[in-house]
Amino acid sequence: MPSVRARLPLVAVLAVGAVGALGACGGGGEAPAVRTSSTAATGSGAARAAAAPALCGRLDVRVAGHVHAPEATELSGLVLSPTRRGVLWSHNDSGDRARLFALRTDGSLIASLDVPGARAVDWEDIAVGPDDTLLVGDIGDNRASRASIDVWRVKEPRLGDRPATTAPATRLSLKYPDGAHDAETLIADRRTGEVVVVTKRVDGRSGVYAASVTAPETLRKVTTLRLGLGGLATAGDVSADGRVVAIRTYTALYVWSKRPGASIASALKRKPCVGSAPLLAEGQGESLALSGDGRSFYTVPEGANAVLRRYTTTRK
Repeated sequence: MPSVRARLPLVAVLAVGAVGALGACGGGGEAPAVRTSSTAATGSGAARAAAAPALCGRLDVRVAGHVHAPEATELSGLVLSPTRRGVLWSHNDSGDRARLFALRTDGSLIASLDVPGARAVDWEDIAVGPDDTLLVGDIGDNRASRASIDVWRVKEPRLGDRPATTAPATRLSLKYPDGAHDAETLIADRRTGEVVVVTKRVDGRSGVYAASVTAPETLRKVTTLRLGLGGLATAGDVSADGRVVAIRTYTALYVWSKRPGASIASALKRKPCVGSAPLLAEGQGESLALSGDGRSFYTVPEGANAVLRRYTTTRK
């Protein structure tokens, strides 16, 4: 989280973010206003409530484990493996070399793998792309000075062989159409190759930019989210079934339903609901990994011996 360190102390950011998440519920202007789960039943009544994402209902949270690996102390991205049950992929924030961590869902380390061909300026998030590839977003830019950002595409490694490295990475270099931005959120559609970057701003007005991993181009700005004062977008994900999109800040979870065949960008143009997950208690939380059906997710904050948490919808 280098951008926050440069602007505000973390405690101040978390406090402002908590207020911002509440204030965002009355949003408007050029971007989606935010609905809380308690207001999801207005308008068309029960039909609309039934259509609200499950993550905006009641959630159970439990400690799944701890990440005791001494080299994994600044985890900033998290995604469930597209092919291996019970495996999470993660990486450190800026300051580390280009490498990925394979973690079990109890937080224990399976492997630490260097990524040949890639470089790490400020890795911030990880997603699953087409053909079960992993996409690592080198998108952090504290000073908003980078001429371009990178998304590194790498084939998911085979863990049974205990390799020391992944396959060589390929680079997707992207430019914003309106100048440099700091960002920590990368979301991808494994079916279409759509890549979405959500910028991080203290005022909560996060730009949403889209491109394609299969046909590199300049990022297109598609909308602006209003996450409220202090609503700093730090991670996001889309469920494997493509029906749920979620973005987190340090204090709040924003959730969108996505229609089959619709783009992530189009989903983010609609109004989200706000989940009840107590993310403020995590501390410096910059990760989010949705389950395949979008009914649960994992998080892990930065820091040594970080707590891996699993949030699950409560079934009535």
